[in-house]
Amino acid sequence: MSGGVTPWWQALKVRQEIVNASGQIDDLQMSLFRTVSGTNGARPPYADATYYGDITYPAGLLADLLVDIAVRIGGGSDYLKARSVTRLDQGMGGGKSHACIGAWHLAANSLAFAKTDLGKEVFERARQALGRDLPQDLNKPHVVVMPCDNMTPGAPVQELDGPAISLYERFLWRLFSKDYTLFERYKPFFNDKSKITDALRTVNRPVLIIIDEIMDYIGVGLDGAGKTELAGQDMAFLRALLDAANHVPHVALLVVMIGSDRMALSESGEKRRNDLNDLLERNGTPATVTEAGDFADILRRRLFDQQPAAEVIVATAKQFSSSLNDKSWAKGVWEPLGPQWFGSWEPEVRRCYPFHPMLMSLASEEWSKVTGFQRVRSTIRIFASSVYSLQQRAKAGGWAPLLIGPGDLPLSEPNVREAILGSGLVEDERTNANYRALAEVEIVNGDDSGGTARRVDLERGSMLWGDVNPRAAERAATFIFLASIVGTLRPGRGRGASALEVKAATSVPDLAYTLTDADGVVEELVNPDTGLSAVEVIAGQGNNKPARYYLSTRLTHRMLVNNLRRTVTNADRDDVLADFADRLSNSGPFREKKFVRADLSRSPQEVLATAGIDNARSTRLVILDPSQYSLRNGTEPDILAALSIAMGLGQGKDRLPIEWASSAVFAVVNTQRRALARGLATEYVARQRALGAPEVQADQELKATGARELAEAKDKLEKGIKRAFQHVVYLAQPDPNVERGLATVTFEDDNWTALDGTQVWKALVERDKAFDTGQFSAKALIHNLRDGDYGRPLTETRDSFYNAPRLPLLHSGDKDLQVAIYEAVRAGLIQITDPAGTAVAVTDASQVNLASTALRLAKAASIEPKPVDMPGEGEGTGGAGGDTTSRGTDAGGEKLPAQPTEKFLTFPLVGNLYDAGEKAEGLANLFRLLYTALDEHKASYAQGTLQFVLDADTAQKIADHAKALGLNVTIRDL
Repeated sequence: MSGGVTPWWQALKVRQEIVNASGQIDDLQMSLFRTVSGTNGARPPYADATYYGDITYPAGLLADLLVDIAVRIGGGSDYLKARSVTRLDQGMGGGKSHACIGAWHLAANSLAFAKTDLGKEVFERARQALGRDLPQDLNKPHVVVMPCDNMTPGAPVQELDGPAISLYERFLWRLFSKDYTLFERYKPFFNDKSKITDALRTVNRPVLIIIDEIMDYIGVGLDGAGKTELAGQDMAFLRALLDAANHVPHVALLVVMIGSDRMALSESGEKRRNDLNDLLERNGTPATVTEAGDFADILRRRLFDQQPAAEVIVATAKQFSSSLNDKSWAKGVWEPLGPQWFGSWEPEVRRCYPFHPMLMSLASEEWSKVTGFQRVRSTIRIFASSVYSLQQRAKAGGWAPLLIGPGDLPLSEPNVREAILGSGLVEDERTNANYRALAEVEIVNGDDSGGTARRVDLERGSMLWGDVNPRAAERAATFIFLASIVGTLRPGRGRGASALEVKAATSVPDLAYTLTDADGVVEELVNPDTGLSAVEVIAGQGNNKPARYYLSTRLTHRMLVNNLRRTVTNADRDDVLADFADRLSNSGPFREKKFVRADLSRSPQEVLATAGIDNARSTRLVILDPSQYSLRNGTEPDILAALSIAMGLGQGKDRLPIEWASSAVFAVVNTQRRALARGLATEYVARQRALGAPEVQADQELKATGARELAEAKDKLEKGIKRAFQHVVYLAQPDPNVERGLATVTFEDDNWTALDGTQVWKALVERDKAFDTGQFSAKALIHNLRDGDYGRPLTETRDSFYNAPRLPLLHSGDKDLQVAIYEAVRAGLIQITDPAGTAVAVTDASQVNLASTALRLAKAASIEPKPVDMPGEGEGTGGAGGDTTSRGTDAGGEKLPAQPTEKFLTFPLVGNLYDAGEKAEGLANLFRLLYTALDEHKASYAQGTLQFVLDADTAQKIADHAKALGLNVTIRDL
């Protein structure tokens, strides 16, 4: 099969420790405690800096972390160019302990570490950052290691902790290298930042502090200790230490603290976690040390003790060109699948060798998104056992793939099977047992002689492709097995494995095995009479919607939900939150409701700037997507800054031409409550997917259970989202003599939510930002008007109530303003004048034309001032406040005569229209002109009475329409 190409099992040498353990790999869960405190046989191999460097791929994120530490502790006067406090928060098996041990080697064994590939990368990056070399001993730093997963609160270990009891005392004992005198000197000052600062300086050397798995100590650990005083002292110490580390030169602090959703705690433990989380958000910088692109390099470094020759990789890649370029395979499989690796085959082979890019994609893009899967650790364990087993098979003369694909993990080997089932892809033990049985019965048994799929291959007659692909059915079934165990739904893929994916998993770099042969293998495997008995088939519709296959195990609804919960991605969860928030919100008295969707590829400021919020003459309740906007967390200043800019308060290049900011009110989620809502959203999505699963739909009992639990989850989610939207932000100017700025309302009552426009409006009324229904009277109007508001066109007066934050919002908008003006005119408090200053009669509120540029408000005749023809502060010039421009003057500043902009028009309308065609047609044209004037808002006032004699039906229609406008109508029979 290899066609002269050196196969991977000859081109690569598996590490001896893997061979010695028959494919099992020890110490994948690296221990910082054993590294630092272990002695003799208890000290792991990676406690040696050289060996650690040998098995560690210098991934970019890991190198970045270590560069920061190196510069901080060994960078001399340049120490401020690196962060002082770093928090590692990565999923289980994501490399946190590995990174901590690397940091320890960097500081404790600097010279040996500098000679490793990782060390060379770190020191070179530091040189590029500083423009000079770091000393290779980093000025002999002192390392304080606090392995909190091996510390019991209130129960010290004499050999390690000496006389220390609290976390602070244990820290001092290690900081002063067991110097009892210094220990006693600083012991009382557990919460004194200045004393802790002095203690760090007393060492007179750079200091690296590593606190591993802090939640094991302050969470369940302190709960178990049951000592309130000890908990208070330990938290006070951590608070002071985080501040001190930021202020002492040449001190770096690395803290490992898993996220808030990964450990169940008591109420007091939850408070401590939230407290520490807030401290780390304020004082530290979050970091991860691995990413999906590092998978292949990490694996190869960990599994093999040499790099493959470049010519071997090139030859291997070319070996596959025949099947990849074959028209039938391309049209029937590769093009419809459209895998990312297909278009860059040789670079992908170089990256993934000896693994097939399809397998690497499965591990990095699908397995890693399952919550329980320990991304790096689990993958290494699975691949190590697979590599060893396949190498042994090949050396014994058996068949092995030229690149290890997703159907090539040998389930006949117990180590491989258990590595997969124990990886976290399946957490439920009962389900695990079911899949274990399926692997042996349906695919291949332990001695490689049985299992349905294996027997299909063994009993197949002579085929042209028999020698190049002797395990085709087993490979297809193995991929279906892998696709089935990733919950019931594969993230982003749908349920099970598609027919195209299964065919792809059976492919080999030999045209003797055609697409037609692959079709036959799959059809034989899923045949209800001779194939896999546990396979379920979801019918397809051609290549655009191919059939899908999955292995079914009988699950309880709870087990199904547990499996599906781990397939819910952060994006899935946040999409549901956004959809529910949009649906649950209402405008209430606001004229509009606007939901601003998140776009995490852009900044919050950029999203708001293009969200179309600045609508004219309309009160708006703007709901912000909780995945990008929240308050009361470490990023609150960024969110408030974005809101400030969106309301026209930006400066310089951040200043936006916002005009109607005063009438926009923002509903924002609370960060802590959002975390609870996200958990409820995950539960909802899992139950929604469970209810849609075919086995649930086919089982009336499961279906009823699923429907009931989904309804309960939906109810909890809706309540959680409403409670989470706790904050209201708006533009305020309570005093006209002060600058406008942001104001925030926070609902403490769980029955109040910023998603309810009515509740938001009432909160604004309490803060004098708005008037409630019926509150805006003539007196309220006069109270809110200033001298500069008189003499301005009615349209500018109306606009002021939407763009001037000194003026409250009106419950019914323009209608409230019309009524208030009319009442004020009737009461003799003000009058409406034309441009010449002549009072205009107003007999009804509907006659107050707020769109008029000619009609103006004036004070009552006895005290009427001269008309003021200029806008007030900021009104009509942009929500951020614009330049005030004089009007009504010539270039020399001389007052120009007032120019009439409107004329009074009246004409009689009477006559007999019978047999007067030309007269009727002319009158029709006249009414068309009147219609155009009204439609284009060119008429600011209308008065008079029209009398018509019409046919009965037409008369009734016109009368009904006039009544709808609030006009007095008389209609009678002749």
